[in-house]
Amino acid sequence: MSNASVLYDVPGPKAKARNRLYTVVGSLAVLALIAFVVLRLSAKGQLEPEVWNIFNNAGVRTNIRDGVLTTLQVFAVAAVLSLVLGVLLAVARLSDHKPVRWLATGFIELFRAVPLLITIYALWVILLSNRESLGLTDSQPQFWALVIGLTVYNGSVQAEVLRAGINSVPTGQREAAYALGMRKTQVMTTVLIPQAVRAMLPTIISQLVVTLKDTSLGYIITFEELLFTARQMSTNIIVNGNDTYVPVIIVTGVIYVAMCLVLSALANWIEARGRRAKTGIGVTAAGEPVTATDALDTADAAPGGPVAAKD
Repeated sequence: MSNASVLYDVPGPKAKARNRLYTVVGSLAVLALIAFVVLRLSAKGQLEPEVWNIFNNAGVRTNIRDGVLTTLQVFAVAAVLSLVLGVLLAVARLSDHKPVRWLATGFIELFRAVPLLITIYALWVILLSNRESLGLTDSQPQFWALVIGLTVYNGSVQAEVLRAGINSVPTGQREAAYALGMRKTQVMTTVLIPQAVRAMLPTIISQLVVTLKDTSLGYIITFEELLFTARQMSTNIIVNGNDTYVPVIIVTGVIYVAMCLVLSALANWIEARGRRAKTGIGVTAAGEPVTATDALDTADAAPGGPVAAKD
């Protein structure tokens, strides 16, 4: 008996008929909900052509463009800093020194447990009250509060991702590197971390998608990112006596989805490229020196790891 038949029973005629009925009923329910929403929006005047015509206004397009650029600016800075922090925390958590390991573990667990919104708000209050002593302008406390909040939270998550990737590297790689006389720093930077990054790259980029979406939390501290800009426009632009909240939010949501899809497509492309990469052990020609990389690959591929290769 195959594993598929154990884990999943093929539905019989009655089950198939019941599943088709559930599918039809569910589809009708979804269509009815969509129709209800469309009718309510039409009744409120949110589907009138002049309401959606606001996006032909140059000022509206400029505001949306500025909001997107500000969002991408925060994301770029927070993404780089969170990746750097994630590497440092992952290495510290794997350290042989207990104080370093405990400090990194406490930092990671703290900022993973505290809601990101609370972290951002607390940082904003601290930076805002000390902006003169820190030499910050009026808009910089919001920017750095959002960037630092995103960095410490996503850096903690990225650290756990990288730690899992480092632990997934075959033990033979580590042992062969030490057998070649490498120090722990060299083993970590030249053997373990590169392989961990390659193995966990889709997960790392998926977390960067979360970082991009979390930039919208800057709205709470009045930072003029995309969501805050959309909220300001929807309340200030009045058409036919109504605000334009619905069309502005729909367009803003589409922009967020588009940016996240680009990052997701990048993750899929990198993962597919990694699968197509040439792997395996090359044959060294007679008389050519064996490099450290060749020795590591040979030791890891040999049955039993580097010990078997040595024998």
